[in-house]
Amino acid sequence: AGSFQEAGVIQQAYNLNFPLHVVPATCAQCPAWSAFSVSSPAIVLETAEDRPEAVVVRLYEAHGSTVTTWLQTSLPVKEAMLCDLLERPAARGRLPLEPRGLRLSFTPFRVLSVLLVRSC
Repeated sequence: AGSFQEAGVIQQAYNLNFPLHVVPATCAQCPAWSAFSVSSPAIVLETAEDRPEAVVVRLYEAHGSTVTTWLQTSLPVKEAMLCDLLERPAARGRLPLEPRGLRLSFTPFRVLSVLLVRSC
């Protein structure tokens, strides 16, 4: 019912094509954990690629809207910057690390790649 955005079509498609795999926990009281989260349902975190001393995260706007979102991570990050699709840092692409995470702005269907330099 409603638009594809209201119906959650994109999330349902990801659920169908990439089902979660359950892994038994080693303890009964292991806390829930997530490496990344975004604050807008219009933003899809497509990939997170681990590299030596850094992680590259690729996100895109999927609803055809202009939106600002927060990317949060539980990883220790000392520096964040935008990079191109070949993962080269963009000129003036440094992003401020804020208590809420990284503030990212998207135009319709825009793809952003973010290089996160780990602090450990």
